[in-house]
Amino acid sequence: MWFGTLVIVISCCFSTLYTEENIPIVVTTWKFINSTVKAWEVLKEGGEALDAIELGASVCEKQQCDGTVGYGGSPDENGETTLDALIMNGKTMNVGAVGALRGIKDAISVARHVLEHTKHSFLVGELATQFAVEMGFHRETLVTPQSKEMWKKWFNEDHCQPNFWMNVKPDPRKSCGPYSKQSSKKYDEDIEGHMKVDRYNHDTIGMVAIDKNGDVAAGTSTNGAKFKIPGRIGDSPIPGSGAYADNTVGGAAATGDGDIMLRFLPSFLAVEEMRRGSSPTSAARVAVERIVAYYPDFMGAVVALSKVGKHGAACHGITSFPYVVHDTTQESYKVIEVKCS
Repeated sequence: MWFGTLVIVISCCFSTLYTEENIPIVVTTWKFINSTVKAWEVLKEGGEALDAIELGASVCEKQQCDGTVGYGGSPDENGETTLDALIMNGKTMNVGAVGALRGIKDAISVARHVLEHTKHSFLVGELATQFAVEMGFHRETLVTPQSKEMWKKWFNEDHCQPNFWMNVKPDPRKSCGPYSKQSSKKYDEDIEGHMKVDRYNHDTIGMVAIDKNGDVAAGTSTNGAKFKIPGRIGDSPIPGSGAYADNTVGGAAATGDGDIMLRFLPSFLAVEEMRRGSSPTSAARVAVERIVAYYPDFMGAVVALSKVGKHGAACHGITSFPYVVHDTTQESYKVIEVKCS
């Protein structure tokens, strides 16, 4: 009798193990289908998660996905497009990132070079461009006729509205700069506001992948917020904010109002919640709710992926948030739509 019970328990445990594991797998924020398909092609051929992230995000950079990724989108106040990107290796916990990258289209690949060819984690601005050129990347303009027209309309017709200035003169709600700081120490919260998040202003592609070996990688790429103050870096290239990966747990990626989200490291928090035993959906919800407690009007989302291939997401401030999944359980990708709080 005891022997029979023991056999049943063992059989149950092995069955549960194989049923739950769902790797390789890739998840991608928003409806960036082409990037997801490219990443999956790498994984299904036995490739590494890091390669899947780099090549998948590169597709969006080249295709200028929704105008929020890659060259020619989201010009800053000066009309220039700059790029941010991050790639993280969950096996080694190593990170490569670039911020405010100028004149180089392949931001995620430059971030990969930071990871693999330096002892640093983060390079920024013109000197990040210098590094990229030394690594063999080609310098070229990131401005396009479309981004020029976008900037001209904002500057001439919309009188520099909206913008990201506060507590300066002249009043940034009514006119363009140059600005100077107000002599008053009063903090004007009315000017702060939040970034509008929708299909064409969500700021980033975030990806998490697990390969056949169980290695986790995560990455992001973005051209940042429209009409940002030059030099601004949002959440996307910040490890633990834009994305995070840990082989022992899984990974996560965030998207939305980056200036708010980076203050809470939502991707790191989601991974830590999964470490504590939460499901990916619950973990993403905790990360989002942490931000909402301080900024109830913020707009954004977090997608989480456990090391065994379970996934989920949570969002706030928008009607719904889509993310794309490709894994061994289906012949094609699947778009999952999450209702937001």
